[in-house]
Amino acid sequence: MNKDWELSQEAFDALLVWLDSDREQAALKYEDIRRRLIKIFTGRGCLEPEDLADETINRVTHRLEEMQKNFSGDCALYFFGVANKVYMEYLRRKLPQPMPAPAPDPKRIELEYNCLERCIDRLSESDRNLLLRYYWIEGQTETEYRKALAEELRIAPNALRIRVYRIRQALKLCVEKCFEQSLG
Repeated sequence: MNKDWELSQEAFDALLVWLDSDREQAALKYEDIRRRLIKIFTGRGCLEPEDLADETINRVTHRLEEMQKNFSGDCALYFFGVANKVYMEYLRRKLPQPMPAPAPDPKRIELEYNCLERCIDRLSESDRNLLLRYYWIEGQTETEYRKALAEELRIAPNALRIRVYRIRQALKLCVEKCFEQSLG
């Protein structure tokens, strides 16, 4: 679309005439179409649904003269077709990129790793072995391996997940406490 083109009063009036010969009905149709366009763009997660709806209406209005010759049927459908193109362009636009995360502090990583090792050593032997076996998967899919591990332990797969979750939670608390003590 020509970026210099702006919606004039004459173009808007022509749009209303195309929507309906009765100006009141045309205004109602226009508002309904705009509302539905906003709803469509909002439903698709667009950050600026009103602007995209207005852009769609402007594009239809800009091409109205040549389009009227070939189009017959429900006018709203034409708007929705143009809205799909506007949405595709919206997706292709380069959205602002988030700031990259700061580089991790090597000393902090080393300290957390040391705390993790200490906390793993503090686990009971059975909990440590279970945790290590749960995440040490070789030669099978994760699901198959964990199902076999649950069968070997003679427990349900869900019970295995719960046990490992509880061990991880205890490990997490231990690492956090160790880290805080190391800093303080």
